[in-house]
Amino acid sequence: MSVAKVIEVSATSKTSFDDAIKEGIARACDTVANVRGAWIKEQKITVEDGRITTYRVNMQVTFVIGGE
Repeated sequence: MSVAKVIEVSATSKTSFDDAIKEGIARACDTVANVRGAWIKEQKITVEDGRITTYRVNMQVTFVIGGE
């Protein structure tokens, strides 16, 4: 039997949502083993002077903590 756990990760990028997702997943993989997937809960932007300055994603990352 395996057991999975979910952590919440927030990541930002000055380039794109895709880049923020990739950075968040890469950091999660550096921190925990056996990352299996993620659910993107929110996408937000910061706007300054009419321009997008940052892209932020909040995601739930699932990883397996036990198994055969």
